[in-house]
Amino acid sequence: MAIRKVLRTKAVLEATGWSRSTLYAKIAANKFPRWTKLDPDGQTSVWWSDEVELWQSGKWAPAVEVAA
Repeated sequence: MAIRKVLRTKAVLEATGWSRSTLYAKIAANKFPRWTKLDPDGQTSVWWSDEVELWQSGKWAPAVEVAA
């Protein structure tokens, strides 16, 4: 089993060249992968590196939510 690597906010900002506000605006518009909370208290946010790489290559697509 492969271990997924994570990126912290600083690394994501460096990879995209965006400001923090632009990053969160892209996430809100569903145009960039959403962060994952790393710990139960929700204090650490990370992005999966494979999702960021898919986004960089143009192959990332947001998950489709099914209405209940």
